[in-house]
Amino acid sequence: MGSGGDNDQERTAGSPGPASDVDPHIPVLRINQLDALELDTSLEQLLWTQFSMCFQNCRPGVLTPLEPELRALLHLLLWRFTLYSNSATAGQTLLSLRYHSSRGLSPGYKPLSSGQKLSLAVLSAGPRWLQERSHSLLASLGFPQGLFSGGDGSLLQKGLRNALTLVSGITKLACLINFLVFLKKGRHPLLVERIAGAQAVFSKPNVVRDVTYQYMNRELLWHGFAEFLIFLLPLINTRKLKATVSSVLFGGESADGDKAKGGSDVWKECGLCGEWPTMPHTVGCRHVFCYYCIKSHTIADPKLTCPKCGAEAGPLEPVMVAVGKSGP
Repeated sequence: MGSGGDNDQERTAGSPGPASDVDPHIPVLRINQLDALELDTSLEQLLWTQFSMCFQNCRPGVLTPLEPELRALLHLLLWRFTLYSNSATAGQTLLSLRYHSSRGLSPGYKPLSSGQKLSLAVLSAGPRWLQERSHSLLASLGFPQGLFSGGDGSLLQKGLRNALTLVSGITKLACLINFLVFLKKGRHPLLVERIAGAQAVFSKPNVVRDVTYQYMNRELLWHGFAEFLIFLLPLINTRKLKATVSSVLFGGESADGDKAKGGSDVWKECGLCGEWPTMPHTVGCRHVFCYYCIKSHTIADPKLTCPKCGAEAGPLEPVMVAVGKSGP
């Protein structure tokens, strides 16, 4: 009877196997616990995005007045169908983890009680909602401005606001200390988990991190390649390289084209934007540029070369155009 009752309790908690298979003494990798938190956050944000898209045809800002309450309600819905039903969040389920009650002296696995699950929900959604609604709540209290009024408002309101700020700072400091303890001991990455007595354990015996290293190596390779390009590209003078390649591939044709056009049409087109030059300037060659085009490129690259002919850029000189003539 006792064994059947234990099995029923495990099925209620959503255990994938017998309780004897879950060993709470096997340490869980810190990266697994942090990945589970990231997956939970991403899932909640994804659901909020999908929910917001349902109101995209309404007037802008229709959800803004109730956004804190809607986010808290969404968090509670996720809690009801994940943590409350299975003693594991969605992210933990994907990584073969679940919560174990660290309270008590039982050496085996012990699922979370209803009070612990409720504590996790309230301590996760409550402070965030209170922080987002603190200013509007203080403004709606409507304290009298009689004997307790100061220069800018009610002294009582100021005291409450300062108290909330102090509590928020203490909470953030406690979260930081808890995270440092987690990095050292590998348990309870969140302060609410430590308060509620919820510890992440493997839901399967002898489980390993279920990540295909082939994809992990691919991601590491692309990240390393991207960082290498970010470091290398600023060192390459792409404009000069482009001008050199253009002069090598199309040098003869461009020269013939310029000779065919003659000097009369060269000044009518900016060598950078291709439009009629605004405040035309030259850098020492026969090509003309808009002042702002060539000035911005000169500031970005002090060793700028002409993108048309590849000549070294000299000081900017305005192009004098005579009225009634076809050229500068």
